[in-house]
Amino acid sequence: MKIVIFGLSLTSSWGNGHATTYRGLVRELVRRGHAVHFIERDVPWYASNRDLNELPGARLSLYQGLDELSRFTEEVRTADAVIVGSYVPDGIDVGEWVVEKATGVTAFYDIDTPVTLAKLRNGNAGYISAALIPRYQLYLSFTGGPMLAQLEKEWGSPAARPLYCSVDPAAYYPEARQPQWELGYLGTYSMDRQPGLDRLMLEPATRLVDRKFVVAGSQYPGDIEWPANVERIEHLPPAAHRRFYNRQRFTLNLTRADMIAAGYSPSVRLFEAAACGTPIISDAWDGLDEFFTPGVEILIARTGREVERLLWSLTDEEAAKIGHAARARVLAHHTSAHRAAELEGYLFEVAGTVQPEVSSETFSMQT
Repeated sequence: MKIVIFGLSLTSSWGNGHATTYRGLVRELVRRGHAVHFIERDVPWYASNRDLNELPGARLSLYQGLDELSRFTEEVRTADAVIVGSYVPDGIDVGEWVVEKATGVTAFYDIDTPVTLAKLRNGNAGYISAALIPRYQLYLSFTGGPMLAQLEKEWGSPAARPLYCSVDPAAYYPEARQPQWELGYLGTYSMDRQPGLDRLMLEPATRLVDRKFVVAGSQYPGDIEWPANVERIEHLPPAAHRRFYNRQRFTLNLTRADMIAAGYSPSVRLFEAAACGTPIISDAWDGLDEFFTPGVEILIARTGREVERLLWSLTDEEAAKIGHAARARVLAHHTSAHRAAELEGYLFEVAGTVQPEVSSETFSMQT
């Protein structure tokens, strides 16, 4: 198939997790024989923080504004599928142009579905509108569960399907290292995630003064009071993530409030850490047990004291067993190769054509 994707960013991972998702998905679509053209708006904050300029086998184009969309008219018109991602600048205008020009399957890929629906209800979603949702033939969602039915029944999507985040096992795997930090966290600042970080990381750190902690991520306000034993890393590019996870004894997973309310919303960092075999301590949300088995493949904590008990009580051998189990689960179900195959299936489903058989080699190459 010829697939065109308008996404937030593939070239820069600064302050967003979209780049990691798109890079893995595009790479695996190319590996499956599809011709992929990724198109993104050239904006200053990504232009000055680019960490990828090309993706082998795929085309990459930048445009300055809506008046340049006409450059891609023939590409969109002749594509078998055109996908527009969430948070694309002027995404409503881009989407309306796409559904008007495209002759193949049109899809919206929402990497923050609960946030999007909250924005729609408040009337401030700049990249999707209630009127546009039924015009996309397919709504791809980072969030599964009941929200998929809501998208179809309440918002009129012809077909809402889960397309969760994923991980590249070639980039994320265990390394033999002596842990430098007892507990770490990787994530861009979010106001609604900060209470969880305060409760499950900073509060334990103030009491466990003899242990080291770390928080990596950009855009944290300058007035946050970090305990002396919490190291700060302002920005960590994807190429450094594996080493970061492998230097932690445990890693913390935190979920945005809208995602917790919706459930069934795993994060990219969750799968990355698991692929590295780093044992995960996570906040709790509905549907988490569909991705990892609590107590076996992941640890759940609701308070700082619970985090402390896990750090004190689990031996290194017990922690490693949990990390290895999580890695096995990810390799079996949550790689970029799995997501590319799922997307391919959805596109064939909507187009009304038969999907080619999936070769087991596609996944064995990744694991």
